[in-house]
Amino acid sequence: MRKHGEVVVGNVFDKYGTRNPVARRMVGQFLVAFDRCVAASGAQQALEVGCGEGYLTMRLSRKGIRTQGFDISPSLVSDADRTAASSGLDTRFTVNDIYGFDTREYASELVVCCEVLEHLYEPERAIRRLAEAANPHVLLSVPREPLWRVLNIARLRYLGDFGNTPGHVQHWTRNQFLQLVDRHFELVLLELPLPWTMVLGRVRGR
Repeated sequence: MRKHGEVVVGNVFDKYGTRNPVARRMVGQFLVAFDRCVAASGAQQALEVGCGEGYLTMRLSRKGIRTQGFDISPSLVSDADRTAASSGLDTRFTVNDIYGFDTREYASELVVCCEVLEHLYEPERAIRRLAEAANPHVLLSVPREPLWRVLNIARLRYLGDFGNTPGHVQHWTRNQFLQLVDRHFELVLLELPLPWTMVLGRVRGR
């Protein structure tokens, strides 16, 4: 495990490319929920914060949404750039930090931040930054605890850490995460693809 500023980076599991049939089914449900949230937002412009290899950013681009994404990892941004170029997608990827990015420069109708907040020591500070950039919607997802760790234990993973995935420093139940979201956003849509909590929120007052 390594730490970039206040972002904890653990193992990287290619959930979108997995060949495990159970994992593929769960990821498929995640993507169906993701697409419903995107459709409900009505956004034509989107930013993905913590984009990794850019899978979700490019998924949005394929829907005709103007997209950009950033990540703290230069190597992942390079991978995303290469994939987007080879796919003929007009998507911009940059290296940036969730705590320090220019929210005016990156302001978007929809700000996406999936599978990132559980890695942050200061998630509420990060959410405030997302709210500053969102005009007016955010789409957030995090692992749903304690179900996430129970499923890890069931597949005999990370037993020495009671099923906690390396790099996860936040552990929200559904209700705990909704309480966090409610402090900054009006809930528009709640999705519960196993084993995640996903929300579409609207910045209060916008």
